[in-house]
Amino acid sequence: MKIRAVFVRHLVRSLRATWYLVAGLRTALPALLGVCLLPLALLLAFGVPGLPWVAGRIRALTNVERRRAARMLGQPIREPVPPRAITPYQQYFSLMRSGGLWRDIAWMIVHGFTGLLIPVVSVEIWFGIPWDLALPFWWWTQPPGSLGAFLQIYTWPQAIVYPLMAAAVLTLFQLWIQPLLARFQAWYAKRLLGPTHETELEARVEALTETRAQALEAHGAELRRIERDLHDGTQAQLVAAALRLGLADQQFDTDPHRARTLMLDARSGIEDALTELRTVIRGIHPPILSDRGLAGAVRALTAGRPMPVSVDIPDPDRRCPAAVEAAAYFVVAEALTNVAKHSGAAHATVALRHTGPYLTVRITDDGRGGADPAAGSGLAGIRRRVAALDGVTRIDSRADGSGTTVEVELPCGL
Repeated sequence: MKIRAVFVRHLVRSLRATWYLVAGLRTALPALLGVCLLPLALLLAFGVPGLPWVAGRIRALTNVERRRAARMLGQPIREPVPPRAITPYQQYFSLMRSGGLWRDIAWMIVHGFTGLLIPVVSVEIWFGIPWDLALPFWWWTQPPGSLGAFLQIYTWPQAIVYPLMAAAVLTLFQLWIQPLLARFQAWYAKRLLGPTHETELEARVEALTETRAQALEAHGAELRRIERDLHDGTQAQLVAAALRLGLADQQFDTDPHRARTLMLDARSGIEDALTELRTVIRGIHPPILSDRGLAGAVRALTAGRPMPVSVDIPDPDRRCPAAVEAAAYFVVAEALTNVAKHSGAAHATVALRHTGPYLTVRITDDGRGGADPAAGSGLAGIRRRVAALDGVTRIDSRADGSGTTVEVELPCGL
């Protein structure tokens, strides 16, 4: 029974590999046709805006193969970043210098021939197995030695032994070689269609440059906000309190009652200034994070919401850097504010998880969904704040009443 189970498992894997190779014909045939027509297409596109159209058709075909190979390999194959250009001439010369386009063409040449030859041979071998098994039943109807170069049958013992041996060899060959061929086809697709190490580094540098620019812009806007709050609020109240104290000092001897009133007004103004100063400080780094940690701060943040909010924090003792905890706190605050304002949800959930070196924050609700990061500043602000720390933001909000999920991964450095 164990041998039978192993055989069935390998047979199923081999048949799936064969199906993968046969399904590759839908990209191999267009690739072979494209290779035959490519010189003509490039000739017609030379010096005219036709090259972007040709490159777009090639990229559409290679994207189909990227998805197929990704399912086989179990890992995504990212599409190379296309060159940026403004004018048609810049786009043309950028495409001609683009390594991604020439790698796509190299894949078309390789896949156009191997992707057509391998599945044809594989299917032929599968049909050869029942052919060999059926030989003992009809070999005698043919002239002796006329069945092929590999099977020369003259007697009944040969008609029984040779076909069975050939069928066994072909079966073992298929069980062993078919998965390797499928992996080989997916491998060269990844090697030729995936981004190179240099391309990944360039994309990473470009992403970091963009996120750093966004972080600097957000930092500048935050400094201007703090300066405006201090100038228009705290500073104005402190100046007014100082003026009241000066007037009280002048009237202390002549009108003590008036001086006392001015001193009380000044004290009230100073208390209001301290309240606004605490508000500004909370906008920079909430003191509750230092007092209670992220878990306690999130629980306090969810306590005063208009809808019930469940908190799931299984590991409250583990701490992250202050900047990471502050970002996570503001993400939760902004997401819950959006839930209360726009979602119409009856319940929300906040979950925090430490997964390896990352802190994962997930906020879900049962509202109407349809949240668009480009339509407002709240979700865009979450993306900018997270990107500044090299984090990742994922937003799932389909407009079908299934609610909204905001998930953030922040590097915790632990």
